[in-house]
Order: sequence, then C-alpha cells, then structure tokens
Amino acid sequence: MGDQGSHGYTVNEALSSVGFGTFQGLALVFAGIGWFSDAMEVTLLSFIGPALESEWSLSPTEESLLSTAVFGGMLVGSYFLGFIADAYGRRMGIQGVAVVTCAAGLVSAFSPDYKSLVILRFFVGFGAAGGHVYAAWFLEFIPSSNRGAWMLVVLCSWIIGELLEASLAWIVMPRWGWRWLLALSSVPSFTVLLLSTFVPETPRFLFMKGRSDEAIRVLEKIALMNRKELPTGSLVSDHQKMQPDEVNFPSEETHLISSSESKTGNVEKCLRSLSELFSQDLRRTTLLAWIMFFAYTFAYYGIQLMVSALSSGRSDCHSSSILPNNVQNDSLYINVFITCLAEIPGLLLAMVLVERLGRKLCMGVLTMLAVIVILPLLSHQNGTVTTALLVSGRMFLSAAFNTLCVYTEEVYPTSVRATGYGLATAMGRIGGMICPLVAVGLVKGCHQTLAVIFFGIVTLISGIAVLFFPFETKGRGLTDIVSNKE
Repeated sequence: MGDQGSHGYTVNEALSSVGFGTFQGLALVFAGIGWFSDAMEVTLLSFIGPALESEWSLSPTEESLLSTAVFGGMLVGSYFLGFIADAYGRRMGIQGVAVVTCAAGLVSAFSPDYKSLVILRFFVGFGAAGGHVYAAWFLEFIPSSNRGAWMLVVLCSWIIGELLEASLAWIVMPRWGWRWLLALSSVPSFTVLLLSTFVPETPRFLFMKGRSDEAIRVLEKIALMNRKELPTGSLVSDHQKMQPDEVNFPSEETHLISSSESKTGNVEKCLRSLSELFSQDLRRTTLLAWIMFFAYTFAYYGIQLMVSALSSGRSDCHSSSILPNNVQNDSLYINVFITCLAEIPGLLLAMVLVERLGRKLCMGVLTMLAVIVILPLLSHQNGTVTTALLVSGRMFLSAAFNTLCVYTEEVYPTSVRATGYGLATAMGRIGGMICPLVAVGLVKGCHQTLAVIFFGIVTLISGIAVLFFPFETKGRGLTDIVSNKE
C-alpha cells in the first residue's frame, strides 16, 4: 500500500481494496430486480396472446405484430438508452429505463383497443431494451477478481423474471384476465424507479467526467459499508499511475472530454460516441460484437422454434407433442418453466469457466458444445431425444451468449460502454426478428436435417469469431476512455 500512497490510487485499485462486500451485495440485488423486471415485461406477451385473440378477434398476423412491436421498440431503445447512460450517467439511464417501462406497462393495461396496445407495447420494448444499463452500472462497482462470475449472477435474473412472469400469469390469467397481468407486471419496474433515487452514480463514470470529488465520496461510502479502507493518497488516472500491462490514456483527456461535452449538443455527443466505437482501437471489437450478437440470437431463436414446434405438435413431421394430453391446457406455462430451468446448468458451468478459462475460451468451449450436442440430429431421433438435444444446445448457446454479454461490457471503455453494448444488442434484435422469417419453413416442414446444418453453421461462425477478439478481459482493470492513435 505504501507505493499506492506515494503515487495515489486508481478506481480499479480502490475497488480492489474495498472488495466485494455489503455494498456490492445490495447493488447486485438492485441490478437483479431491474434486469428481471424487464424480463417480465418482455415475456408476458407469450401468455396474453390467446386471450387477446379471443377478446378482440385478432388474426395470427395481428397477434404476432404485438411481439414485433416489442422487438421494434427494443431495437431503438437499446442504443438510445445506452447513449443516455454514457452521456448523462448510469443513474439517469436507469431512471429512464424504469420510467418508460413502468409507465408504458401500466398504461397498456387500460388499452381501449388493439392499436393503442401495439403502440404502448412498443414503448415497453423501448424501455426494457435498456436493461443492459443495470449491468453496466453494477459492473463499475465490482473489483476485477471474480467479476465475470458476479456479472453472470446478474444476468441469471433474466431467467428469474421469466419464471416469475410464468407463475404470475398462471395465477392471474384464469382469474382476473390479461389487464391485471399487465398491471401487476409493471410493479417491479415501479420498485426499481423508487429505489433508483437512493442509488449512487458510479465512481468510474464520475471520475471520467472530471468529477473527482464526487467519485471519492462514493468510494468512501462503499468502503464504509464494506468496513474496509481506501488506499492513501489521491485518486489518479491509469496513465498517471503507469500500471504495467494496462491500457493507459492521458489523464488530461478525461477533463478535456468533460469540459468539451458541456458545450456540445446531443447530436454532437451521439456522433462522437459512434466515432469512438469505430476508432482504430475499437473498430474490430465493435464489428465482431455485432456479428456474434446477431449469430447467437439468430441461432438461439432458431433452436427455440424447433423446440416449440416439437413440444406443441405444430411440426408437420413425425414428432408430436411431448406433453401428455391432460396437461395441454397448462402446456404454455409448463414449457416456460422447463426451458428456463434447463438453462440454469449452462449458466452455472459458465460461472465456473469464465473465471478459470477466461471469457474468450469460455465462449469458445460453450459454443462448440452447442454444436456438438445438436450433431446427432443430422439423423432421425425420437421426440424425447430430439427435444433433449435441442434444449441442451439452447442451454449451451444461452450460456455462451451471456458470457459474450459480460465480455462486451468489460471490453468497452466507460465513455462508450453502454452505447457499444446497446448497439450490439440491437444487432442481436435484428437477428431475432429475421430468424422466424428465414427459419419457419425449415422448422415447421420436414427439414430437420437442413435446419440443424443451418443453425449449426451459424453457431460455428460465432465460435470462430471469438478467436478474433483483440484481448482477454479476465483480471484486467476496466478502461475509461478511448485512446486517440489515429
């Protein structure tokens, strides 16, 4: 510590000194509530579709348009809310997510007609797409040791949200109908909005913006709650500290950015963030992240289409429903429980591998496992074996995708972290929207072998793309700004 005292300490060193304690535990709970509140809003359309179809005499196209509206909102919101979080702070980004999601979700319960519901669910998707801001906020409070595993714990709360929504729908829909489900599903977002008034801005964001005194006060509060002490000295940048094996930037650049941003408008800030994402340092990372988010999401939803067709008996092939006739009325809820619980072992495996092997190798291993488990489907298997293999493939894909989410949050500097992740997520949404258009014929027709080859190739491409990411983030301190080498 003596050397730290003589030269000051960085944000990374401060967080390492205070460790993972009471504060981070509370931050984990808050970020988890935010993440699963968004999951609940996105998931509930699966449960209200049949009721809306009956009440408003909707055609299949109109029913599917509701889901498309949510995805469309997410496509726009993932970037916009990421930009807000990078330009004005994680705390403001979180409040924006909670306000839009809660308000649109609650008001949609009173929708007088189909058109108003579609518009309101678009805004729900817009708000829910900002869930990655919770992850960015939490990331910037935790030390580098075991950071990947703790981030995966937060991402696990999406599954918790899906399970909670399925449970709520199972109870509410038969008794009170879809409007009550929409209203009650907005409660977690309202809870996040209330709690957000008490959460601090991240010290990393504050220091990057030149607000060093505020950053120090937040770090002191964290140290007090964790019953630890900060290193002695003043808070300095990585460049001033001259850490070995660390990407360093001129400390003056931080203050130049903060002062110049106060004189520029939103359009200029937006263009600046985009230019940073395609700067010499980040261009390859950005393009690879886009490719992988698109490929993972496309393959994930493709395999999910195959599972859904098999479990509901909608496929035109030999397979029939895997659920007994006496539970067909509850099959939708049961399917959600089964598929969500089936993803947990994969996430637990990722939590172990992400710290032992690193992010890149973890993604590579999980992606190859996803390809391997679906290979037996190149020849005909019975319904139970086919479903087990598809669910296993989806489990490994989901774990690999969540590891990619961790890596993407870590690899981008603080100045563009939420924007970079938001744009990558938007590419994933495009993959999710295109997948049904491309794959529905393969899935519902007698083309299982062709579908397996197609989704296997897409998954394999994402596994190869992992190799080209510039560096491993395991154990590395987070960086704050993009160096200007061009």
